[in-house]
Formats: sequence, C-alpha cells, structure tokens
Amino acid sequence: MGPKALDYESINENVKKVQYAVRGELYLRASQLQKEGKKIIFTNVGNPHALGQKPLTFPRQVIALCQAPFLLDDPNVEQLFPPDAIARAKHYLSMIEGGLGAYSDSRGNPGVRKEVAEFIERRDGYPSDPELIYLTDGASKGVMQILNTIIHGEGDGILVPVPQYPLYSATIALYGGSLVPYYLDESSNWGLDVNDLRQSVAQARSQGITVRAMVIINPGNPTGQCLSEANLREILNFCFQENLAVLGDEVYQQNIYQDERPFISSKKVMMDMGPPISKELQLVSFHTVSKGYLGECGQRGGYFEMTNIPPQTVDEIYKVASISLSPNVPAQVFMGLMVNPPKPGDISYEQYHRESKGILESLRRRARIMTDGFNSCKNVVCNFTEGAMYSFPQIQLPPKAIEAAKTAGKVADVFYCLKLLEATGISTVPGSGFGQKQGVFHLRTTILPPEEEMPAIMASFKKFNDEFMEQYA
Repeated sequence: MGPKALDYESINENVKKVQYAVRGELYLRASQLQKEGKKIIFTNVGNPHALGQKPLTFPRQVIALCQAPFLLDDPNVEQLFPPDAIARAKHYLSMIEGGLGAYSDSRGNPGVRKEVAEFIERRDGYPSDPELIYLTDGASKGVMQILNTIIHGEGDGILVPVPQYPLYSATIALYGGSLVPYYLDESSNWGLDVNDLRQSVAQARSQGITVRAMVIINPGNPTGQCLSEANLREILNFCFQENLAVLGDEVYQQNIYQDERPFISSKKVMMDMGPPISKELQLVSFHTVSKGYLGECGQRGGYFEMTNIPPQTVDEIYKVASISLSPNVPAQVFMGLMVNPPKPGDISYEQYHRESKGILESLRRRARIMTDGFNSCKNVVCNFTEGAMYSFPQIQLPPKAIEAAKTAGKVADVFYCLKLLEATGISTVPGSGFGQKQGVFHLRTTILPPEEEMPAIMASFKKFNDEFMEQYA
C-alpha cells in the first residue's frame, strides 16, 4: 500500500514551498522561551492591541450593542452608552438581517459597502461604486482572492517589491505562480526606480514568464516609506504601458509620521492622470481595520475595491467569494465604523478624535525613538519610518559573524536575531524573511511597544548589538 493522502510525501508541493517568516523560526523560539518563563517582547508582527494599544471607545461601544442587542431594550442603556453609539448600533442592526450571527451577502453587507464607497469618494474626490467593493476577512483574504484569480500556473509572474510583506511570496507560492522581484533602493529611503522595474519585467520575460500584475505596498511594509505622487504616476504609467494590473496594498494609509508626503491613493493618482489610463488601467485596492489607529487585527475586517475590472470577471470573483458564504459580519460593522467615524458635533467626536490623535502622535514619537536608537548602534543604519508600523534597520555583520552563522547552519541575519532574542527577549523578524539584496542583512521590528518602555528596549538592543559586534570584530 502506497503513502496516504496526508502523508508528507503526498501533500501538495506548493504547500511545502510556502514560507512565512513573521510566524517562522524566531517566533516559535520566542514562544518556547516564553513558556519557559522568559519575558518576551513580540515585535515580530504588527499586532497593536497585543502590545498595549487600547481599543477606541466608540467602535467598541457600538459593536457591544450590536453583539448584545437586548441591551438596547434595557431602561438603563442610556446611562451606559452615549446616544450616538446607541443610534449607530440601531442603524447597523436595521441593515443586517438576522443580526451579527447571520450570514451576509458574500460580498459583504450592501449598507456597509455603500459607507466604504462614500469614504473612498471623500478621500479621492472621485465616485466609487459599492457594487465593485467586496468586504473580506482582513485585507489578506482579499489579496489571496485576487491573486488566485490572476495566477494560472508558474508561467504567471507577479511583480512584488523586495523587501516585501511575506503574504505575497507565500500566496504566490501556494497558487503555483512566479514572484518577480523589484528592488527598493535603501539609499534613497526605499524609493523606486522605474528603470529597475523595466529590468525585472525584461528578465522575467526572457525566462518565459508572463508578468500579469504589480503589487504596490504604500506605505511600505517592512520598509515604512511613503511613495510620492510623482513616483506613483511613474509606476501607474509603467503598468499601463506594460499591460499590468495594479494591486494597491494601502492598509497603512492612516499611519503617516511625517508631513512632507501625505498618503495619496493609487486610485486618486490614476483618476487624476485621466484617459486612457483612468479608463483602462486595472486596479484593485485593499484596506483593513487591523492597522491605523483602530488596530483591530483580531476582528479580521477588510475590503477591496475594483476599478476598470470587466463585469464578467467581477462575477467570477463573486462566485469564488460565495464558496466561503460570508465575510465575518462583526468585522463588517467595524469597517463601517472605520470609514464613517463620529463627526464634529457628535457627542462621541471629541473622545474619538482625542484617542485616535493620541495613538498616531505616540506612534510618530516611537518611530523617532526607534530610528535614532538604531542609528546610535555600531554597524546599524536605519531610514526613518515615514509610515506603517515598522523599522527595517540594516545590520552590517562582520565577516566573523557571517562565518559563525554558517557554522551554525543559519542564515546570517537569522543567527543575529536568535542571539538578540536569547539575550534580550526582543522577538524580531530577520530581513531574509522579506527578501533583501545578496550580502545585505536587516531585521524588521514593529514600532508598537508601549512608548514608556521604548527607551529601555532600545538601550537593551544597543547593549546586545555593540557587544555582538565586538565579539565578532
């Protein structure tokens, strides 16, 4: 009798190819050390509430009432909840047939999709069609749905930035496609040169790969840069010339920590460019409740908006979405609350504004503390985190350390990050998990640890790093 269907040698080879460093070797070791009683600071994943960020009050009040609608009948409800939270809960419950425990349309609730469309319209100044917006279980599920629709097999290439968020490399491997890397330039603050894009596409085509789409992560993960309008125009123009669909990962659009370059969406830039680009370039944009100042990662709420996608394709995407029956319904309410927050004059506005502004201002300060901390260390250089939630310092490892890593059977930056973890309890992700240029080493850490703990964390990092560099000098 041969191997069984779920024996290792029988399972799908694409599953074996998948790598996901954010929850990889370092994370597993950190979890083990935590079980043994060591204090671990998990900076490996952008998980704000796990690192102490408080949930915003208003969305949680509304969701509490939606989850327990019997509270609305309690005579004391107005002593516990502000009137605008009560009104908003009633608004969502009136739209959601059967309440939060019932399936919704596979595309998500029509009322919430309308609120998302109105948000996009306010943001970009161009109309948005709720019929072309699908709600998803976090942005990741949306990205996977669209990549699944595009990729036929290994002859299909997707342009992905390097360094990249490993959702892309993992999903492309899972669906049997080919990742076509384009390198961001660390020396120009992780900017993007269109000539490099041309080279990447030409090289892929010379290997018989049909490049079908380009991923833009803006603000960048793990690199934290914000693309300028001029750079986005160049990219969109390039994609139009090369007949590529654009996948705009814009989940960090609220996380901006500098004033020079505010966030501008790919859709706005595309529409500003006018025909033929605004009418023909295929664009799918992604957003989520997991980032920004909501930070509601565990709720798993997201959306994607499709622009210039043919109706027949939209129908096929709906068909595939229908296999899962419905996106998470409470998360759909969170999405409505994210895109339609309290307005000036509402009872909850002042508190909502104070809480969200406080989170962003603290993140801006933490980004600065972390960048300055890394740049004060021996053999470490780090660009300022303009946006998103991460620092991506370059660790200039001495030849002796690279040799020691080889002897230990480890990639050099994995070796460094493991030593850092054992010595300090700081759990990071090696740069090799995101892709990087040959012979260059990084680590990624979130900027999310509590602000008051940040100086001690950076001091602990500096002490470890400088001793490590001396040991392997």
